[in-house]
Amino acid sequence: MKNRNHLLGFAIAGILATGVGCANALTISRLTPPSQLFATNGATSTPMISRFIQGQRFDLQATVRPDSGKTITKVEFFVDSASVGVANTAPAAGVKTSLVPATAITGTIANAVVASVRGYSNQVSGIRTLTAVATQSDNTTVTATGSFEVVGITQAGRKVKNVIIMLGDGMGASHRTAARIVQNGYAQGKANKKLAMDSFTNTAMIMTASLDTQVTDSAPGMANYVNGNKANSGQEGVWPDDTTAAFDGPRMEYMSEFLARTQGKKLGIVTTADVFDATPAANAIHTSNRGNGTGIVDQFLDDSANTGLTVLMGGGRKWFLPSGTAFGNGFGGTSFTGSARATSSDYTLPADIQAGWNAAVGAIDTGRDLLANFQTAGWTYAADHTALANVGTPAKLLGLFSLSNMNIAKDKMDGRRGVFPTASATTTIVEDYGFPDQPMLDEMATKALQVLDANSPNGFVLMVEGASIDKQSHEMDSTRFMVDTIEFDKAVQKARDYVDGTGDFAGHAHPDTLVYVTADHECSGAAIIGASTKSDAALQAEILASGNTIDTNGQPKLRNNVVGTYAAAGFPKYTIAADGYPSVWDPDNKLLIGYGAGADHYENFRTRSYPSNDSQQPGNNVAPLNAYPRNNVSDTAASRPFQQNDGYFVTGQVPGAQAVHTGGDIPLTAYGRGAGELGGTIDNTDVFFAVMKAVVGGTTK
Repeated sequence: MKNRNHLLGFAIAGILATGVGCANALTISRLTPPSQLFATNGATSTPMISRFIQGQRFDLQATVRPDSGKTITKVEFFVDSASVGVANTAPAAGVKTSLVPATAITGTIANAVVASVRGYSNQVSGIRTLTAVATQSDNTTVTATGSFEVVGITQAGRKVKNVIIMLGDGMGASHRTAARIVQNGYAQGKANKKLAMDSFTNTAMIMTASLDTQVTDSAPGMANYVNGNKANSGQEGVWPDDTTAAFDGPRMEYMSEFLARTQGKKLGIVTTADVFDATPAANAIHTSNRGNGTGIVDQFLDDSANTGLTVLMGGGRKWFLPSGTAFGNGFGGTSFTGSARATSSDYTLPADIQAGWNAAVGAIDTGRDLLANFQTAGWTYAADHTALANVGTPAKLLGLFSLSNMNIAKDKMDGRRGVFPTASATTTIVEDYGFPDQPMLDEMATKALQVLDANSPNGFVLMVEGASIDKQSHEMDSTRFMVDTIEFDKAVQKARDYVDGTGDFAGHAHPDTLVYVTADHECSGAAIIGASTKSDAALQAEILASGNTIDTNGQPKLRNNVVGTYAAAGFPKYTIAADGYPSVWDPDNKLLIGYGAGADHYENFRTRSYPSNDSQQPGNNVAPLNAYPRNNVSDTAASRPFQQNDGYFVTGQVPGAQAVHTGGDIPLTAYGRGAGELGGTIDNTDVFFAVMKAVVGGTTK
């Protein structure tokens, strides 16, 4: 099924991927952007997979496998029969096309190539036909056809100036409900008060699948909201391809890039995770490997002119320090290497991406002092909460408050309260980690809004992530995920205050701002199962009496003597301290959580004294962190010295030591101008188009 005249491919309806599935080797095996038309060899064009707003940039790409002993000499791309680029040479300066070896498959498919046209855009709304025609060294050709949609935007109503994305990582409906119960309580069946995120005016349910799986990870789970397209697990701002390099994948333009380029808007990224982590990076970074931290943080700075990045706050100082930098503060004087910069996670970009995306070339540079580079580039640096509070509103703000992920909200609050994790402990958890003066998420969000408001005359996009809702759900650490959800909701309130002109923004309303609260996915299958029937003192006595023993029916005594369901659950009551968080983490008759996607673990219903060891911390194998529990699955109390009694063993639904993400829909709530554009049960990519309609075309909703 080879076609020696590529024009014939346009004339014959139904020949949409000639060579695919045929005996001959000459084949276009991948056509990007992904489309159902190509994937089904023309059998169906629905659902529409790849969509773009008018003028949004993206790459065109094809993988071509030649006949044995032959090579591919060129690949030409056509949109609606009009040529849009010919790829026939290796990447060259100033040229947006390239023809390179398909290194991921050349071991089995000799001379396979990847052809690219970088930074393409289209202004004509509607369904567009994409055709690639590859020519082999014997002048044989092969044709493949797919499709994409350009979504038109009409001018209607007033435009949204600012977009605030509040992303509770892993936060499903039960996470929100649990935080509401703990923070506000119920009286005779009614919540005493709603969470800030509950008070928003519009609600939608979001489908969260990624391009390759029904259960997404955080990278495409976040990116889908801000570029309108599906990607594979672990990918940020790119589609899958057939090269092995992590930073050369076919790109699609982020909301931040489009709005910086067309409207001069700024970007802010705030997280309680390491700033290289999937959610923050999936607002500005293009890579097929979410783990390549050195290149990710370099790209934050080097391509900040393209994204408008103006505020970057969270953990992750380990990527900003030159390789070999010693660190020892707070770790009992023990020194270790505090830098994670590595050649394996760095990059340089090929010339076609530089030309098509105005991207910096990058460099393999493990000795780079990125912290100094940010400051030389005009960024003001805050190293802790005290510095952040006193920084004012500089033109650009970088805040790095830990070596990797920031500490969990509960442990940060214990640090502020001077509460030790056990009676025998002499340091708080944040002191053990070496960063006792970390800001809370609402403090970071407030500062980010102040800086962006002062320096963004054309508006901004701000993403604020509550990261450890997910991380502690993975650990099945109920208290810690609930307190992190409360911390996140306090940041949501700051976003609403910005819109309304209340709180820290009293007298300065911003009604042209859209805020939406959502999650990238649900984590752990968390479910509110009831409440303890015991006072905390009685629960501790029950743990000592029952432990992991079973009754005559083979059931755990501890579970059966403690878990109250239905009427026995009642309404748990938590007392809230002046600092806004529960005064004690284990009140009488506390709320109980079960895990539908949990792993094997031990349960005794009390708050774990210490969090599980964070493997991303450079000092996690150095005292005192090396003695922190690795997980909640170990067989004996002796191997888990920081846990209280093991409790009873719970057989999990999944293998391994951690709970996993789930594929259920998650709630989205929206407030401000354009909130009415969001409603119903929609795909996560639909959110991008609803928001961009309001920002680019205006809205009456």
